[in-house]
Amino acid sequence: MTLQSFVLGRWVSGAGPVVPLLDPSTEEVLGEASTGGLDWSAALDSARRVGGPALRAMTFAERAERLEALVKALHVHRDALIELAVASGGNTRGDAKFDIDGGFGTAMAYVAIGKALGARRGILDGEAEALTRGPRYVGQHALASVPGVAIHLNAFNFPVWGLFEKLGPALIAGVPVLAKPALPSALLAHRVTQLAVECGALPEGALSVAFAEPEGLLDAVQPGDVVSFTGSSRVGRLVRAHPAVLDGFVRVNVEADSVNAAVLGPEVEDETFDLFLAEVAREITQKAGQKCTAVRRIFVPADRLAEVEGELSARLAAVVMGNPRSSGVKLGPVMSAAQRQHVSDGILRLDGACTRVLGGGRGQPLEVPEGKGFFVEPTLFRAPNADVGVVHHEEVFGPVATLVPYDGSPESAGALVARGRGGLCASVYSDDKAFLERALPLAAPWVGRLNVGSAKIAPHSPGHGAVLPSSCHGGPGRAGGGQELGGRRGLELYLQRTAYQGDRPLLEKLLDG
Repeated sequence: MTLQSFVLGRWVSGAGPVVPLLDPSTEEVLGEASTGGLDWSAALDSARRVGGPALRAMTFAERAERLEALVKALHVHRDALIELAVASGGNTRGDAKFDIDGGFGTAMAYVAIGKALGARRGILDGEAEALTRGPRYVGQHALASVPGVAIHLNAFNFPVWGLFEKLGPALIAGVPVLAKPALPSALLAHRVTQLAVECGALPEGALSVAFAEPEGLLDAVQPGDVVSFTGSSRVGRLVRAHPAVLDGFVRVNVEADSVNAAVLGPEVEDETFDLFLAEVAREITQKAGQKCTAVRRIFVPADRLAEVEGELSARLAAVVMGNPRSSGVKLGPVMSAAQRQHVSDGILRLDGACTRVLGGGRGQPLEVPEGKGFFVEPTLFRAPNADVGVVHHEEVFGPVATLVPYDGSPESAGALVARGRGGLCASVYSDDKAFLERALPLAAPWVGRLNVGSAKIAPHSPGHGAVLPSSCHGGPGRAGGGQELGGRRGLELYLQRTAYQGDRPLLEKLLDG
């Protein structure tokens, strides 16, 4: 099967070299994708001319109805999509559901937002305010759809959730989308695109999906467009600095590397300690550690380091690695040979500064042909102290994390989170209000989301790495400085805020809907 792109309102074959799409567990070839040959200017122009006007003519509620119809049509095929995720992405069934259900759930959250906004095409931002001594001349801020197209450059690890995380807010905001999924996991995104086209829920031009390398894509962006990128900080910098992006003052949102942290408070026992261990172990192994929110640094009071090392090592050693189709397997392979090499290289760099406590090799995956598959064992390191720079600066995008001792003070805890130079999220596990009052303000400016784990929320916590549509997703510094989701806030990337000034009654009539 050779993947085609859906652009210009039709399926289009690519050109140039072809890359094979493999089952990461067995290395069986499942399909292939062309790397180039698309007319990016024509594709973006079509989305602007056809999809943009169609969406802007709709109210928020009407857009929500279309998005809801799409999700319902896709949900009929949920089981088949899960099976494809297992085969093409190396996901366990649990990890596949995490991606697919998370994507559908995020889209439905934006359906609810669109319905709540109702029969309007713009959003009033605050109340009208008198600008002079008289009451009639007022200023009123309002938000309306940007006139361009949203270019979504997505990562390989969440082919469904990553698609809908960006697609839902853009469509509800009235902006057409050209999505560019990463090729290694493209089979699942391609099938979702096929089903989306077949169901006909979205207006023509509202969604284009390109299965090719993005070379030349950003050359075609124009003022009024939006670029949203998820991936490495290195590529994120290139996206921000692209000449066409700079020349057009194009909006850019970047979600990049993040050396996320989990902090154990010194007093933690019982339920909170169990929550800490369970969530950290899950973050290391879920999606084979290929999550932008996964815990990479584990800060533990020095006098409890041996205890945590033993408990966490036991949990990780019990995780069954192998073919995700097999019963009992909880850890599948990483996405590709290149990704396994990236993880192996990162492990070697950590080896040079830390003690390897557990794992690091291929191990013997369950029910996998000899020598096949892109497997990496759960790997745990112990840093000699909190001043090992590689621990704070190296994101090894796989099932790898490092235990780091600290002195147990809230000031040290907050400062250590900050040493990641900006992250997507951090978790602090403590039931001590005084500890939290001092640690959280120091950590908060350096992360986009701060999760507080305690005994009272232990039965209810969705986990450190759960990205929920009502909370902002993004982070400062090396995490890209971007922000997605956050409920209605997620629409603002695709809306222009304008301050209208004039006669109060006239503006009320003009801006009412």
